[in-house]
Order: sequence, then C-alpha cells, then structure tokens
Amino acid sequence: MFTGLIEGKGKITAKSPGGQGMVFGIEADFDLIDPREGESIAVNGVCLTAMTINGRRFQVDVSPETLSRSNLGRVGVGSVVNLERALKLSDRLGGHLVSGHVDGVATVLERRPLGDFVLFSFQIPSGLGRYIIEKGSITIDGISLTVNSCDERVFRVSIIPHTLEVTTLGGLKQGAMVNLEVDLIGKYVEKLLSVPTETGSRINPAFLAEHGFLK
Repeated sequence: MFTGLIEGKGKITAKSPGGQGMVFGIEADFDLIDPREGESIAVNGVCLTAMTINGRRFQVDVSPETLSRSNLGRVGVGSVVNLERALKLSDRLGGHLVSGHVDGVATVLERRPLGDFVLFSFQIPSGLGRYIIEKGSITIDGISLTVNSCDERVFRVSIIPHTLEVTTLGGLKQGAMVNLEVDLIGKYVEKLLSVPTETGSRINPAFLAEHGFLK
C-alpha cells in the first residue's frame, strides 16, 4: 500500500524486452534508505517490484497487463516518473490509501494557471465516473489529490506550487496521458452493496430502512 505522497522523481535509464513484458532501469533522485530486493515501489502510481538495487538505481519488471492499462508503455529512456516506496505501518497517512493498481489512463484536457497554482481538467475514462466525487480523493500518476469538481466526463484538480515542483505534474501539458486510480473504498462499497442478501434481495435504501439503518 501507498499514500500518494511522492518521495521523489526517477529517470528511466534503460528499457528492454523481458518475456512478454518489459524491464525498466530507473535511477531515483533520492537515496533508497535500507532498500530490500523484492520490495514494492510505485512508479507513476503503478505498484512494481524493485530488483537489482544498486545505490539509487534499480530495475523493475513491467507485465503486459500493466503496459496496456497504464502510461508506462509510452515512456522511453530519459522520461521522468514519480516514485514512492511502500507505506510503513508506523508512517503518517498524509494522503489516502493507494493500492498502486491503476484503473485507467486519463487525458489532460486543459492546463490553466491560477496565480502560483495550476488547475488541470482531465477526461474521465469510460466506466470510472461513478467513483469520482467532488472533494473526494483520486490518484494521478501516483499523486494523492483532491477532486475540485467533476461531472460524468471531466474532473478537475488544483495543484499547489510544491506539488508542481517535486512531481511530474509541473511539466504536464494538454494532451498528456496520466495513470488514474480511483478511491479504493468506493469500489469495495459498490461491490458490497451489489451482493444479494440471505433473502435474495440486494442492499438498497428500502433494505437499510427495514433493518433500522435509515429513518
């Protein structure tokens, strides 16, 4: 699990075929303190396994599924990515619970300066609009953000100067494609509400009222 608080950026130093997928070499711009072979690291919000760790450099295997569902299939040598190591149980949860399992790729529709801030508008991938709510949490390229506003097709986020400086959002332009992970809790709630009860009915407002949860 991750928090969506980016520790630093990394540069893709190598990219080569590996089985049906790819092997990336990455160099972080921060020290990997107490690195462990096989530990999880989020690369642009995608949970991957760090291997062959040498100083600030490491390798990751990227599966065909990940290449097709994220923007990692489009990055090349020299590209810059956001990095976050896995959450420790003793850490502060400054962002929100992020699994590192990308739901889809969103496109930047507009980048509009607002003083020192930037307002981004993103096109919502098909089927994900129901999980995005105003003032809810969302993860963009591994960054935990708050949704300013949204409708069925577009959502907007306001980015502070610090985030623009320390993440890849500072260089994001109209037409760019970013990894999107919607709020994990929303997906679980949806599935739980769709499961039939012992009587064969599904949980709905009438069921909740009948059992004293609603008045």
